[in-house]
This record gives sequence, structure tokens and C-alpha cells, in this order.
Amino acid sequence: MMKQVIEAYELLDSAYITGEKVAEVLRERGLENIEVHRIEGEKGSTDFIKIVVPGKNGKLSGGDSPTLGVIGRLGGIGARPEMIGLVSDADGAITAIAVALKLADMGRNGDILEGDVIIATHICPNAPTQPHDPVPFMGSPVDIATMNKYEVDPRMDAILSVDTTKGNRIINVRGFAITPTVKEGWILRVSDDLLDIMQYVTGKMPAVVPITMQDITPYGNGVYHLNSILQPATATDAPVVGVAITTEIPVPGCATGASHVVDIEQAARFCIEVAKGFGRGKVKFYDEEEFKRLVELYGSMKHLQTLGRK
Repeated sequence: MMKQVIEAYELLDSAYITGEKVAEVLRERGLENIEVHRIEGEKGSTDFIKIVVPGKNGKLSGGDSPTLGVIGRLGGIGARPEMIGLVSDADGAITAIAVALKLADMGRNGDILEGDVIIATHICPNAPTQPHDPVPFMGSPVDIATMNKYEVDPRMDAILSVDTTKGNRIINVRGFAITPTVKEGWILRVSDDLLDIMQYVTGKMPAVVPITMQDITPYGNGVYHLNSILQPATATDAPVVGVAITTEIPVPGCATGASHVVDIEQAARFCIEVAKGFGRGKVKFYDEEEFKRLVELYGSMKHLQTLGRK
């Protein structure tokens, strides 16, 4: 997928890029079901883009294959005028657009997946920055609730949330790592199916991000979050797994020249391989019976999807 990743990188690396310009490129590639919404916030605007790639036996065509969501999570792809060029935080958007390009190319070449795939991200070349320990993060013109509204789709039966996760000392590998599955406030065991795919894609032992209870609660509650990779899990009952693009040392989300196309390519290829197996019912994000048993034993954890007690 190196070709599609480089294309996505070059497409987004512009002070003039908009969601409509991205949609135009995707339509030229053969994708038709694309929505773009420009949303104004207190600190500017951003363009949310959602691409639906129909499968052979997907729900769009009346089939029953499950639908995978791929969300490119980020604050912004650029921090202009403070920083020139793509910032580290852009990796999630690059991955999402590269996945859409690859699925379009696969479809034109006769390789259509069983299930539908819904890809969502947002395009903001002029996002603000914000303080964070140990290194600064990217901010966003809109809040997390707005992002979830436009990126988390009720048609998604499972979600891969792709996010740059470099501004910490918690996961210290170069490449990408996955999180345990999060569902309805529960942090579940890491999916063996996803670990298998990660090994096949990278040729290495898998890396897992050690998330905490704080990380799966909504932004705005005043507690520390590793980053926003699992914020989609606060807005859906579908299982969510974070795909974290990582480094060995802390890198600010607003740093430029810090995106590694090889790492993004592996993360994007991982998403494609998960989509292949998930649509066929061969890849599971969690054990349904074990989850049912946990809820029976200990009750619902959905309160962790809220801002909690005032």
C-alpha cells in the first residue's frame, strides 16, 4: 500500500486542502458514496469526510455481512501558521484516506470485500495546538462530541480507531500497536485474531498499548487521557480497537517531518486485512459469550461512556 499512502500524504500536505478536494480525488478513483460536512468551531473549521465502500454481501446491497468502521482520529493535519507542513497528528487521516484509495483500487481490479467498509476522518490544515505532558498535542477547532457525531456511524459493527500515539512514554516501539478491545465501558482481552493479523502484516511480534480506565472515558471530565484514540468507544456499543502509530521516544503531535510512511503503510495494510476477514465473519474483536458473562457477573459499565457524576 505504499503507493496509496504516498498519494494520501501528498494530497493532504497542503495549506489549501479541503474535504471536498479529497472527495474529488476519491470520486475520480471510483468511489461514489462520500459525504463532506464543514463544521465551524470556536477556533476555526474542519471538514468531516465519510466514505462508504460497499461489499459484495454488505448491508448496503441487502446482505448480512458485518460492516467495519475505520476512523482516522486526530486534532488536525496541520498547525498553520505556527507550523509549516503536515504534523505528526496527521497520521490517522493519512491512514484513513490511504485505506479508501486502496479499497477503490482493489474494487476496480475485481477484489471486492464481502462486507461494507465505512471510513471517516476530518481534514483541518489549520488546527490549534494545546499543552500536554510530556509533549504538546494538537488541538482541534471542534470538540470530541462533534467528532464522534460525524465519525462514529451506527452502521459500524466494529471500529478500528487509527491515531498517532507518540506523545507518551507508555508505548515505546517504532511502528504501530493495537489496544485491547473496548466495548460499552469494558476493557476486554486483546483479540487473538487481530494479534495474528498484526504479526502477519509486520513480520514481528505484536505490540499492545497498555490503556487505563481514564483513557476510555470521554474528554472533558478533567482526568488525564493517553490521547483520544479510544474516544469513539464513548459513542457506540460496537467494539472499538485503537490502532496506534507509535515511536520509541515522545514526539509532539504538532511536530512536522515526523510522519513515517513505512509505519503508516503497515497500519493501513493492517486495516485492510482486518476488513477482509471481518466482512467474512472470520475475524472477531471480542468473545460474545465472555462479554455476556462479564455483564451478568459485574453489571454494565456504560456509565464510563459518560462524563460521570457532576
